[in-house]
Amino acid sequence: MHIVSPPSSPRMSPAQLAQAPHRLMFFIGAGNLLLAMLWWAAWLAAQRGGWQMPQTAVYAGWLHAFVMQYLVFPSFIFGFLLTVFPRWMGLAELSRWHYVPVGAGLMGGQLAILLSTLGWEAAFVVGLFMALAGWSAGLIILGRLLKAEPGRTWHARSCFAALLLGWLGLLAFIAFVLGASPLLAFASIKIGGFGLLLPVYLTVAHRMFPFFAANVVPGYTAWRPLGWLAAAWALLMAHLALELAHAYAWLWLADVPLLLLSLLALWRWWPRGRMPGLLAVLFIGLAWMPVTFALYVTQSVGYLLSGDFMFGRAPMHALFIGFFGSLLVAMVTRVTQGHSGLPLVMPKVAWFAFVAIQVVAAMRVAAELLPDTLLWQCVAAVGWLLAFAPWVARIGRIYLSPRADGRRG
Repeated sequence: MHIVSPPSSPRMSPAQLAQAPHRLMFFIGAGNLLLAMLWWAAWLAAQRGGWQMPQTAVYAGWLHAFVMQYLVFPSFIFGFLLTVFPRWMGLAELSRWHYVPVGAGLMGGQLAILLSTLGWEAAFVVGLFMALAGWSAGLIILGRLLKAEPGRTWHARSCFAALLLGWLGLLAFIAFVLGASPLLAFASIKIGGFGLLLPVYLTVAHRMFPFFAANVVPGYTAWRPLGWLAAAWALLMAHLALELAHAYAWLWLADVPLLLLSLLALWRWWPRGRMPGLLAVLFIGLAWMPVTFALYVTQSVGYLLSGDFMFGRAPMHALFIGFFGSLLVAMVTRVTQGHSGLPLVMPKVAWFAFVAIQVVAAMRVAAELLPDTLLWQCVAAVGWLLAFAPWVARIGRIYLSPRADGRRG
């Protein structure tokens, strides 16, 4: 009697990572996401508990900000843009020889920098230059696509402009490490948030969120005026200039209009009809943007009137954890499902990560106002790890496996 064995599940292989830019870069970003926060959580716990950890080459808080802004989030950004730039412009998809060097630079750079936090001091500079090489390779590839396109895709140009600012911020941090003024480290950290990450996030939201909603919500009208994006860019640059000048009492001049712009976008983009979970998380995450600027406005006006710098780093963490973290889960889950031949639904593990990151964001914002702030910072860092670990494990398996529908990519 012939017995037919059940079909075996697809074998996981690292070779699958080179099949598409998002596979490689999202896999690297997911690893960076946990490794960077694992070190930061350990450092915070050591400070709180009075333990000893190896001395870092630069102030640990600056290093944490640098790694998150220039290695963790950009891994996902490059993965997304290397995938969508050819589609936005009607050009041929990139080959693995275009994006593998980008991934190697960002992953190698992060690993070397984290090794330096364990005591191998020489690895720090090596890691910085590996990161610079990966960044430069990514910019060259994307720049060539912009040059080759027959028309002008303004969303692509907006993202590229933000990446150029990020590259300058990366150079500023390297210059500081090599002996230049600490003001360059400060400038690098501020550029990372308002020159690099926020412009990219807002550009992608402006192009994609109304498009996604129009595809699934009956009667939805996409609202994507380029004037809104141009105004956002101008105001973000104004905020950045004021921060670089330490003019915190006057940040409200840029942040009040940014608050109004963010509320307008949330109101115009939010679907009025029933929407699936994979779409809902985009707009829930987007709601952190007006929360962020409301905190910045209150902080700036309070400083102007009383000289009291209330809320500490709460506005920044509302932005980084609430806004960037939420939309990271939402967008990466969507791209992963769609480009892996899986149903366009929000899996349970992604829901867990998304809901948990809302709690972590609220906790980290509140930590600035609670007694024993360092304890709550530790709890929030551990919460980040717990929120993301199951989600990272799932998407990691997907990137290491063939597409569910048998197609290439």
